[in-house]
Amino acid sequence: MFYYLYLKLHFEFHIFNLFRYITFRTAYASLTALLLSLVLGPWLVRKLKEFQVGQYIREDGPQAHQTKAGTPTMGGVLIILCIVVPTVLWSDLSNVFVWLTLGTTLAFAAIGFWDDYQKVRRRQNLGLTARGKFLLQILVSFVFGVILVFLSARGLYSTTLIFPFFKRFRPTFLISHFLGNVWTYPLAFLPFLLFVVLVLVGSSNAVNLTDGLDGLAIGCLVISASALTVLTYVGGHAVLSEYLDLEHLPRVGELTIFCGSMVGASLGFLWYNAYPAEIFMGDVGSLSLGGAMAAVAVIIKQELLLPFIGGIFVIEALSVILQVGSFQLRGKRIFRMAPLHHHFELGGWKESKIIARFWIAALVFALFALTTLKLR
Repeated sequence: MFYYLYLKLHFEFHIFNLFRYITFRTAYASLTALLLSLVLGPWLVRKLKEFQVGQYIREDGPQAHQTKAGTPTMGGVLIILCIVVPTVLWSDLSNVFVWLTLGTTLAFAAIGFWDDYQKVRRRQNLGLTARGKFLLQILVSFVFGVILVFLSARGLYSTTLIFPFFKRFRPTFLISHFLGNVWTYPLAFLPFLLFVVLVLVGSSNAVNLTDGLDGLAIGCLVISASALTVLTYVGGHAVLSEYLDLEHLPRVGELTIFCGSMVGASLGFLWYNAYPAEIFMGDVGSLSLGGAMAAVAVIIKQELLLPFIGGIFVIEALSVILQVGSFQLRGKRIFRMAPLHHHFELGGWKESKIIARFWIAALVFALFALTTLKLR
């Protein structure tokens, strides 16, 4: 919205030339998201308490968590609001990738909202069935992938996979387009869609599994979103992308503003979600934030770098997969409890220590992801 002030007024008022710069608009989008979150946070906490929208704690979890029962949840609504509003205010709304990312984020948020609502309505820690939730996530991810295929056919997007550390390795396949024309896609139609579904659904659920301690998931997300902000800006910058031998997609630079809004909104929410938490994000927050990160990573061609950008989320998800697999195959558990943060909690670590150390690990992963830009 503010971008159009530049288009209309920069000839008369030179100060509006600032609005042409993505860096300027990203900084102010981050500040807008942070301020919105800090201002609206207390009001939302009060309203959630009035409507008795409290968290229901799983009975088989650590018993220390039972004291958190009744803490207002569904705070992810605040995060989403504080991402969407600054993005709309500060980005170029004619950019298709901005709307695609916003739409995907809101779709995942809707799934999470319905799951949280079911938990509150039933007054227990059971919302949507696992199968139902997965099917909805797969549907949203599939639609996202189909749109990218259409954009690829128009030359606005590339399905080329970029491998970290390898400059020249580009898998290429030739397929026949469904309209009868022959298009050369670096990745075949169906495998590409399956890959996109795997990335989005995996990322969404990984963040959801990490959201088990006060401030853990949102703190790690601040770090991951910050790394994504840098990667998005570099990928959309002609000079920097050429220097680093990255796929240059001119229009993805506007997603830097979305990423900056995600950083600001997450920081603001962390103010209220830090230990001891005044509010929880719920599935409406965790599912949407995981989906948003994955959507950006796919669009900027850093999907294979996403496991490093969100390393803690990957480790938490793997701990659950390994725990379930080991118990079903061998009848034995690997960890005291999964996800991994509960393993350390039952091992005697204080919650605040687990959170701080996981944040440090998340920072190390994010810094490593950024180094891969040069190590190619």
